Amino acid sequence: MKAILVLADGKTFEGLSYGAEGETMGEVVFNTSMAGYQEVITDPSYKGQIITMTYPLIGNTGVNEEDIESVSPVASGFIVKEGSRIVSNWRSTLDFNQYLKNNHIVSIQGIDTRALTKHIRNAGAQNGIISTIDFNKESLLAKLAKCPQMEGVDMVSKVSCSKEYKWDEGGWHLDKGYTKGPKPKYKVVAYDFGIKRNILRWLVDEGCDVTVVPANTAAVKVLEMNPDGIFLSNGPGDPDAVGYAIEEVKKLIGKKPIFGICLGHQILALALGAKTYKLKFGHRGGNQPVMDIKTGKIDITSQNHGFSVDPDTLPDCLEMTHINLNDKTVEGVKHKSLPVFSVQFHPECSPGPHDANYLFKNFAEIMESAK
Repeated sequence: MKAILVLADGKTFEGLSYGAEGETMGEVVFNTSMAGYQEVITDPSYKGQIITMTYPLIGNTGVNEEDIESVSPVASGFIVKEGSRIVSNWRSTLDFNQYLKNNHIVSIQGIDTRALTKHIRNAGAQNGIISTIDFNKESLLAKLAKCPQMEGVDMVSKVSCSKEYKWDEGGWHLDKGYTKGPKPKYKVVAYDFGIKRNILRWLVDEGCDVTVVPANTAAVKVLEMNPDGIFLSNGPGDPDAVGYAIEEVKKLIGKKPIFGICLGHQILALALGAKTYKLKFGHRGGNQPVMDIKTGKIDITSQNHGFSVDPDTLPDCLEMTHINLNDKTVEGVKHKSLPVFSVQFHPECSPGPHDANYLFKNFAEIMESAK
C-alpha cells in the first residue's frame, strides 16, 4: 500500500506503508543507531515524535518481550528505508512490522532516509504527517497546521506513571534472563518523567531499593519516604513546560543526593537557575562522543533529546562536567558543594554503548558517603 510523508515546510516523500495503516502526526526526528530499534520505539522520550532510522535495514532481528523499555511504544510514527522481510534471531518472538501494527504505529518505508536526514539537519526538526489514506499535499498540510509544536507542551504528564510502584528487576544475563539484584543497601526514589526500564535495572544492580513515583509527586512526600538518594529520569519534550516538577526538585536540592539523566538533567539545571533551549535537530543515537572535562576521558554515548542546557546561564553553584565533542553542548553538571549531579546522555543504554555506566556506581558511592 502507498504511503506519503509531508513535512511542515512542504517537503514530500512517497513510499510504502509499514506497520499500521492510517494517518499520524508528530515532530520528525532522526536516530543514528545501527541497532536497538525495539528499545528506541519503546522509549517514552519519543512521545509526540516520528522517528527516522538512518540505518537502512530495520527489523532483521525481530522483536521480543524482554527488550522493551516501557509497557508499549509511545512514538507517533516510524520511518525506515527498508523493513526487513527476514527475521533472524534466536530471541525473536515477533516480526517488527507486525509489532508496529499490533501497537497501531503508522509508519512508512521505501523513502530516501539519507535525503530526509540531510533535510532535517539543514532545515531543523519539524512537524510531519504520514498517511496511507490521503495523498493530497494541501489537505495534509492543512491537517499538519493543527499539530502543536514541541516547545511549551508538557509531554511528561502523558507518559508518567499514575501511582507509585516498586521495581526489583536487575540486569539481563545470557543464561538466566533478567535477575534479581543484590541485597539492597540504598533506598532510592525515582521520579518518572518517562523512565526507561534499563535505568531501573542499573539502579537495582547497584544495590538500590527502588520506588518509582509519578512526575507530579510533592517533594514533601518524597522526603517522608526518607530515601538515601533521589533519581530524576529521562522523558519527552520541553523541560521548561514541566514547571510542577521543577518546583518540587527545588525543594529537594540539599536534602538528599540527587542524580539526573536526560530530561532529569535539564529539570535539575532549571531548578538551580539555568535555562534551556531547543536544539536545531537534537541528539539521537548511540554514537555521540562526550568528554569528561576533569579527566579528559572520552565516552561514546547514547542520547535522545531535542533540548539542551544553556552553558551561558549556569549559576555559580554549578560546574560543567561533560561536553559534547560534536557541537560543544552541555552533557553534564554537578553542584560545587552538594551531592547533586546529572548528565544529558544515557549511561544505561540498552543495547549500548555502556562506556558511562560507572555513573550508577558514582551515585551509590555518593549515597554511601552521605549516610
